[in-house]
Amino acid sequence: MRPLVFAAGTAVVTGAANGIGEALAHGLARRGSHLVLLDRDAERLAAVAAAVRAAHPEQQVHTHVVDLADPAATDRVAERIRATHPRVRLLVNNAGVALGGRFDQVTLDEFDWVLDINFRAVVRLTHGLLPALKAEPGAHLVNVSSLFGLIAPAGQAAYSASKFAVRGFTEALRHELVDDGVGVTSVHPGGIATAIARNARVGSGVVREEYELGLRQFEKLLSIPPAAAAEVILRGVARRRGRVLVGWSAKLLDLLARVVPAGYGRVLAAVPKPAGGRARRLSHPAGPPEVTTGERA
Repeated sequence: MRPLVFAAGTAVVTGAANGIGEALAHGLARRGSHLVLLDRDAERLAAVAAAVRAAHPEQQVHTHVVDLADPAATDRVAERIRATHPRVRLLVNNAGVALGGRFDQVTLDEFDWVLDINFRAVVRLTHGLLPALKAEPGAHLVNVSSLFGLIAPAGQAAYSASKFAVRGFTEALRHELVDDGVGVTSVHPGGIATAIARNARVGSGVVREEYELGLRQFEKLLSIPPAAAAEVILRGVARRRGRVLVGWSAKLLDLLARVVPAGYGRVLAAVPKPAGGRARRLSHPAGPPEVTTGERA
């Protein structure tokens, strides 16, 4: 496909109130896109929209406050967007949430909450806006998966399940939509310096003290600024890349999962601590290595 032309097209971004979503909004406005921004956090979403309008007064910025955990609300917002924007050049399904705890430490309601936002909302919004994408020549779909859509560490059963599902869904659409001229990209960020771990829900059976200890250790791994991550994503989308890996951790662990797909857990468990001492497992009860949302527990 030809490179994506951002200028003068409409871009829809979910989870736009902070993190990667906020950075994508600014990056797209700089490239000349008109924006439709979605998030549950009305106050933060309004602040992001005001900042974008101030920096790029020539661009149109529309906002929708929606809780993507609500299927009916998700369907309604898709209908409203399609009614006012019958042609959409770019859809970025970026919103997502995290849940800390092993599978036996979380309830099924908590597990389903993650799936509702991270996967089912992606499916519903994509289905609702697909006619608008097909109506726009050279359109593109971006679904943000995760490093944990490439590997599945202990303590992240719900999150990894949702992000592996996003990855599979996206890869199928890449093959299905090629004849329609719609490009499709799966994004896998790792180590982004945002607040997803801090904002994650904690499973009902998780010991809070252990979670806080894991959180402090985990946050040390988050070093990539969201703006830098957004630029990597947008450059990949412009080139119509089928998959975009953000950060060394995503690239390294993607390679490891390819080389030893059934045994990477043992390899990671054998990695020593930076200061020496006992080996440690790659277990992240505190949350995934990136933020994809303004959604909050």
